[in-house]
Amino acid sequence: MQIQVNTDHNVHGGEGLATYVKTDLENSLSRFGGWLTRVEVHLSDDGGAKPEDKKCVIEARPGGKQPVAVTHHAATVDEAYAGAAHKVRSLLDSQYSRAHDHKGSPSIRHMAAPENPEQVAE
Repeated sequence: MQIQVNTDHNVHGGEGLATYVKTDLENSLSRFGGWLTRVEVHLSDDGGAKPEDKKCVIEARPGGKQPVAVTHHAATVDEAYAGAAHKVRSLLDSQYSRAHDHKGSPSIRHMAAPENPEQVAE
């Protein structure tokens, strides 16, 4: 899983912020490691006078599926990232469970064919 962190010119933190975000996402999304191909994080500061002018957008790209994205606005970059990270974990957990868990039992599509088809018809 590749993780890319992008910031605009108003967000301060540099390499330390990028390292923190990468490490946190690697740990929190590790169970999806074989399923996710890429995660992009975009941190920005709208620069307005609004109290919640920091924004974090996280885009996750599951293999063979459409990319999903979440957005969170907050007063600080840390809060914006934490909110977006929580949202993306919840979203991926839901999608992963739907794709891999079929009401607690294996799907009939993945069952082996019977050895003797004539006995099934009886």
